[in-house]
Amino acid sequence: MTDTRMITTTQGLQELAGRLQTEPIFACDLEADSLHRYQEKVCLLQFSTPDFSALVDPLAVPDLSPLAAIMANPAIRKVFHGADYDVRSLHRDFGIEIKNIFDTMIACQFLGEKELGLAAALRKRFGVELDKQFQKADWSRRPLSPEMLAYAVKDTCFLIDFYRQVAGELQTKGRLAWVAEECSFLEQVRVSVREKGPLFLRFKGASRFDPRTLAVLEELLRFRDEQARRMDRPHFKVIGNETLAELAVKRPQKVTDFVGIKGLTENSVQRHGSGLLRAISKGCAIPEAELPRYPLPLRPDRDPRKDERLQRLKRWREKRAGELALDPGILANNTLLEALAELPDGASVGAVIPRNWQRQLFADELARQLG
Repeated sequence: MTDTRMITTTQGLQELAGRLQTEPIFACDLEADSLHRYQEKVCLLQFSTPDFSALVDPLAVPDLSPLAAIMANPAIRKVFHGADYDVRSLHRDFGIEIKNIFDTMIACQFLGEKELGLAAALRKRFGVELDKQFQKADWSRRPLSPEMLAYAVKDTCFLIDFYRQVAGELQTKGRLAWVAEECSFLEQVRVSVREKGPLFLRFKGASRFDPRTLAVLEELLRFRDEQARRMDRPHFKVIGNETLAELAVKRPQKVTDFVGIKGLTENSVQRHGSGLLRAISKGCAIPEAELPRYPLPLRPDRDPRKDERLQRLKRWREKRAGELALDPGILANNTLLEALAELPDGASVGAVIPRNWQRQLFADELARQLG
């Protein structure tokens, strides 16, 4: 790498786009502020080619349309490490779609690597250390420190060499096409739109609560959401889930009752105490007939034949994954095995296998497991 630029103007972005469109391959990454803001956003983009690196500040240049055609160009390879979040975020914030992705983390999975993080990979392959203090940094802060910028550049400047190494190893193992197919599926992921409904439906552990506790929990969650939005902070930095659960169960009635509640500091009681008490009181006042109930999923009748088939499939998966030195979930996830176990006699196994590489390699083996 001989050149690094910080892009903070439209002209600079257009110049970068012009340069990238002549490249056959570049590496890409992004930094966001999900640990620091109510609504996360992309705060920095990093690009590297074999000859230069560039950092794009989307807070200074919010219109990234000059990059859209390049990212969607299937003739240019884009190398990421752990691209799922990046693909979703770039589409959510800028409508950018990405074609011809190569994800080095997926490559590591199909090589049977135990440690999949970029820091571990760079240490193992290049002897490079990433400063972990910046993994949870607030990337919406300006100005960014020289140390943060250096960390950001390291995230991409080794990726092309990394790609060349793992692509060669995959080719030797006959698995390069497997990774290419997985990456093509990755290009299609998008941020899911949350359906409207009670907040407690997205609260881990809420299914075990009785209706009154659910009612109090719902009011507490609404209060926290209002505060998080007002403060522009993520929910967990306002009040943690464990604290809300304890409040919903114990239902303190006055400020002194907050003593002993895990996670409630003196500062948080001063800031949120009265609001928490109002939320608890509101939940306690809901009439019995109007109390919410957690919707329990319908449990289908047990099918001994399906259960026996599923166990055979799982034993096959463990054996084959061991032979290939792969994580069993990479070889075939539980959703696929369950779909196979439910197939009626005579049905095509290939019809429920989503990946070509899985069909080509294992369809006959899987069919034999079904008996």
